[in-house]
Amino acid sequence: MPEKIVLTLLASFLMVGALTVVVARRPATGAIGFLAVLLAVAGLFALLAQSFLFLAQILVSVGAVVVLTLIVVLTINLKEEQFPKERFKPLWFVTASIVTAPFGWLLYETLVSVANRFPEAKEGFGTIEAVGKTLFSDWVLPFEILSLLLLAAMVGAIIIGKKEQAYDLRT
Repeated sequence: MPEKIVLTLLASFLMVGALTVVVARRPATGAIGFLAVLLAVAGLFALLAQSFLFLAQILVSVGAVVVLTLIVVLTINLKEEQFPKERFKPLWFVTASIVTAPFGWLLYETLVSVANRFPEAKEGFGTIEAVGKTLFSDWVLPFEILSLLLLAAMVGAIIIGKKEQAYDLRT
């Protein structure tokens, strides 16, 4: 019973963080919502007794990705008048909700129907050694490509932000 309460709290925390990311007007507020989502996911890993994934989530996602995102957001220093006018934002939310609702229902039905069909985990599944061997043997290329992609995205965000500031200084 306490696990269900903790799960409900973490899920609520995750949903509020996700909504903050989507709805927040200020980028720094969105980054804080992103931090809340990553912390809730780390809590879910802790609830599942996956200590390595919990630590990796805290160290990598929360410690590195969110801090780097906050640095980029604060470096760019976007002002509210630079944002595009979003007159139809509520309409887009309603439309997106209507379009994605059937997929959410389908996902729910799939998860409920296959919940009891998962095979038992092998001995040592989820340990640091098993994850490290898999990551650096079978998944090393996708891991490195993802690293480069994230780096390129961050550099691109900084360059885009700096160009607009330089343009503002000349005019």
